[in-house]
Amino acid sequence: MRIVLAEDQTLLRGALATLLKLEHDIEVVAEAATGIQALAMVRAHTPDILLTDIEMPGLSGLDVASQLKQEASAVRVVIITTFARGGYLRRALDAGVRGYLLKEMPVEKLAEALRRVYAGGRAIAPELALDAWEVQADPLTDRERAVLRLAGEGLSTIDIGLQLHLSGGTVRNYLSEAIGKLQASNRVDAYRLARQRGWL
Repeated sequence: MRIVLAEDQTLLRGALATLLKLEHDIEVVAEAATGIQALAMVRAHTPDILLTDIEMPGLSGLDVASQLKQEASAVRVVIITTFARGGYLRRALDAGVRGYLLKEMPVEKLAEALRRVYAGGRAIAPELALDAWEVQADPLTDRERAVLRLAGEGLSTIDIGLQLHLSGGTVRNYLSEAIGKLQASNRVDAYRLARQRGWL
C-alpha cells in the first residue's frame, strides 16, 4: 500500500517513516509537514492512505480530511494523534476518516490498522470508540471554528479579519456566536472550552 505521511514534528515524522518502510507491504511515497503540503502530496501521488496528525500548521488533519471528502477523493484518511478526546473522533468520523489511532500504540499495531483500512475496514482506538457517541455534537460552524482558533492564538479582531478576508464586524459576529453557543464568558474561555471538547 502507498502512504503519504503528514506530521509537523520532523523527528517523529522521520521515525514513523523509517518504521513503516520496514514493513514489506508499505511504501511511504511522500512526507508532509503541514496540512497544505499534505493536500498537495495526496493530489500529486494519489496514495491509498493519508496517515496524518491532527494539529499541523495551516490546515489541521481534520481540515485535510474534510477537504478530501468534499473532493470525493478515493484516498483513505487515518488520523494518528495524542488527542484521546471523543470530540476529535466524532469530527474525524464526520469528515470521512477511516482510522483514528493514538501515537502510543506499537508500530506493529499501527501496521495492522493500516492494513485493515487498506482492505476497506475501519481502525478506531478501542478506548475511544464508545466516547465518540457520548460527547455533545460540535455546535460550531467551520467559520466560527477558524475565527476562534485564531483568536485563541492571540490574534486581534483586525488580524483575524485580514487572515480570513473578513471585515472586523463579521469577525466579531462569529466570535459572539461561538461564545454564545459554548456559553463562555469571553473569547479566551470559548477557545479553552472548544479545545477541551475536541472541537478545534
